[in-house]
Amino acid sequence: MASSLHATRRDFLKTASAVVAAPYIITSAALGNQDRPPASDRIVMAGIGIGNMGNGDQGAFLGRGDVQYVATCDVRHSVREKSKARVDKHYDNQDCEAYADFREILARDDIDAVHVATPDHWHAIMVIEACRHGKDVYCQKPETLTLREGPLMIEAARRYARVVSGGSQRVLEDYKTVVNQCWGGEIGAVKSINVNVGPLSQACNLPAQDVPEDMDWDLWLGPAPWAPYNEARCSGNFSTSGNSWRSYIDYSGGGMTDWGAHHFGGATFAVDVRELQPAEVVFYEEDGKQHLEFRYPNGISLTHNKPSKGNLEVEGDGVTREPKPVPTYKGEGGIYGDFIECVKTRERPFRDIEFAVNSVSVSHLGSIAYRLKRSLKWDAAAQQFLDDSEANRYLDRARREPWQI
Repeated sequence: MASSLHATRRDFLKTASAVVAAPYIITSAALGNQDRPPASDRIVMAGIGIGNMGNGDQGAFLGRGDVQYVATCDVRHSVREKSKARVDKHYDNQDCEAYADFREILARDDIDAVHVATPDHWHAIMVIEACRHGKDVYCQKPETLTLREGPLMIEAARRYARVVSGGSQRVLEDYKTVVNQCWGGEIGAVKSINVNVGPLSQACNLPAQDVPEDMDWDLWLGPAPWAPYNEARCSGNFSTSGNSWRSYIDYSGGGMTDWGAHHFGGATFAVDVRELQPAEVVFYEEDGKQHLEFRYPNGISLTHNKPSKGNLEVEGDGVTREPKPVPTYKGEGGIYGDFIECVKTRERPFRDIEFAVNSVSVSHLGSIAYRLKRSLKWDAAAQQFLDDSEANRYLDRARREPWQI
């Protein structure tokens, strides 16, 4: 991360370690009980981006006895204050701190882990910075906005020995039937699996509106191009066809990455290619309808919107194979419990950032093939398209200062 990112926080960092002396009192809450570990055994957490998914993530972590939730961050004053009130009510105190700027949370040495549920254009910067500051991270899907961001996030997690988990619970929970069929050997050797999802993201030309007094609009935009405020531009609703940030190319990949992170994640897990990336994307257009085939180095194909194929429909050779054990969550409490258990044990979580990046990369590769309307060859080791300068222009995008990676 460029040093300019920290320049505006210099004064804060000089004073962050100053504290007011107070009597040290050991409370029953600190000592723990049969339902709650002592404070020394709890994971200290904070949340960044407390919208629809962030609010749900906060509730999941807040409800765990092995977590102490201490801070919340959102660029909207009303949202962060409501979030703080929720935490304070849960613990029956006033201890939760509320911030507008995520860097203030990352500067706190007492925080072990953060969950991130901002719009997608913020994910890479926040995850990388959190790793640099010694925080483990649970990041909502889709984890990346561009292809270049993925390897940088993986590298940061490994360099700083951080546990970083992607946030798609559907990969294991919603697609269990097809996962068990594939791993259980019922359909034999897998030949292909199809994913139906869309649409692509679109340009946003919404008219300007007055910025609400309680919102830091410039900070919401962050690395994205400057644009006038419009409530639909930054709405956190789950639409991917307009009137939400999920719909617009500056902030998201549309349904292709938003729901695609779930579907492609489930598909790559089911056919056991989550440690790989495609070597080739083949573009088809027949009778005015477009679809794709992603060819993996091991011979397995993943298709997108293939005519007459259902979502996560699998084709095998029909020769029954010996089953193999299905990887699953560690700890208790679903994907959230998996993350917390791995924070404690330092194991790789079920949705380790590398697996998450590999699956969302399928979405990005497909989006580029559709925009260029042609086939592509992908060098996963070099993380670039082979002999294709036009396609390589889509690997990343410009970011506003000071938000560089």
